[in-house]
Amino acid sequence: MPRATLSVLIPVYNEEEFVGELLERVAKAPLPPGFEREIIVVDDHSVDGSAEVVQDFIASWPDLSVKLIRHERNRGKGAAVRTAIAAASGYYTIIQDADLEYDPNEYSRLLAPLVEGKADVVYGSRFLISGERRVLYYWHSLANKLLTTLCNIVADVNLSDMETCYKVFRTSLAKSIPLHSDRFGIDPELTVKFARRGARMYEVPISYHGRTYEEGKKIGLRDAFEVLWVILRARLTPRICSTSGPATLEALSVAGKFNRWMADTISPWVGERVLEIGAGIGNMTRQLCSRRKLYVATDIDIDHLEQLRRKFQHRPAVKVHRLDAENHADFLPFLSKFDTVICLNVLEHLRDDAAVLASIRDILEPEGRLILLVPNSPDVYGTLDAALGHFRRYTPESLSTLLAGAGFEVDEMLMFNRISRPGWKFTGQVLKSKSLSSAGLRVFDKFVWLWRRVDHKLPWEPVSIIAIARRPH
Repeated sequence: MPRATLSVLIPVYNEEEFVGELLERVAKAPLPPGFEREIIVVDDHSVDGSAEVVQDFIASWPDLSVKLIRHERNRGKGAAVRTAIAAASGYYTIIQDADLEYDPNEYSRLLAPLVEGKADVVYGSRFLISGERRVLYYWHSLANKLLTTLCNIVADVNLSDMETCYKVFRTSLAKSIPLHSDRFGIDPELTVKFARRGARMYEVPISYHGRTYEEGKKIGLRDAFEVLWVILRARLTPRICSTSGPATLEALSVAGKFNRWMADTISPWVGERVLEIGAGIGNMTRQLCSRRKLYVATDIDIDHLEQLRRKFQHRPAVKVHRLDAENHADFLPFLSKFDTVICLNVLEHLRDDAAVLASIRDILEPEGRLILLVPNSPDVYGTLDAALGHFRRYTPESLSTLLAGAGFEVDEMLMFNRISRPGWKFTGQVLKSKSLSSAGLRVFDKFVWLWRRVDHKLPWEPVSIIAIARRPH
């Protein structure tokens, strides 16, 4: 996705009178220099002529990217927003109501914190000091403030306007979050889950030209009660990631003692100029980057890269770069620049592991070290491995052969984390689970002090192998 593309998501239900004018305003709204726009209209089974108005607009703007999606039954604003998010292809996304209450001329202001790299999510607040705001219902405003306060307490944020229509965010972030609300609960669900994912949330003031109920306002008392339920559900659900990979990284982020155990195991071989492949959200980067002259954290995932930039923006030695380990050209800027490459739980995700190891060898200086952690024992491969995208598990023998074929000399082969093997096998082969439990990992993490003492004495094979390999002269 080009970084300078904005997806405008417009949920529509019986807005024949307003949607044509709104689309004209969206099409003409100024954007930051170089930006393009796409418009995605989701008609939530309107019974008036809303869809026909949209079709007429599309015909009159043939050079503008506009998509109309029609629901076969009325499902609610949240369902329309979810449909639109799934269809969005821009780098950034904004939600735009069709009722002319919000002014598209404010897009550039809303986008500014995102474009500047300060924010992951921006809310347009109707209650911050702004140009103008129509004075309307006191009790509606009070209910909004109460619901915003409750959402703030649950999400641990300090928004002034949770229920604003104008929410702008990186599209990939929203796509990576499982959303379920069909009606106006989509606002607190997005808010709580953005916060739980650690998104940097900003507010900017906007103008607001609200409608009265006589003029077509649709939110009511039923929706206020639904919002209360959604806030609670969004806080208690264990699923804040759509796929197993990000979910596992989020789960492991709570296992600080386990991450420290892994870092302590490999730290004697970590040098001063380090490149980490597949840094994810920085669980190990945080443990290992101190006292390095250079630490380059890389990943292929857009959201992981943004999180890495956010977490380490005040660490001058830490640089964040995109690197596709299966694309040899991505390694070329780094040839012979590092004394250490760290590659933890990555190689098993790559189809051509031998080619990747050859690329890693090229970026190491002579006598530079590769610290490689991979899953052990093909016989414990189960649904967890499949859900995480593992193509294989290794044995010490197969890993040694693979490294030798890529031109490495193996200095050490460490057996790591025997304690988890029975649980991994039971979870993946008996329970057929596809994700790790954050609650279970928190309990496991409390006893890492014990696992570190007994792990080497356990009589079975470990979950992981750590190879310390060297590029010879």
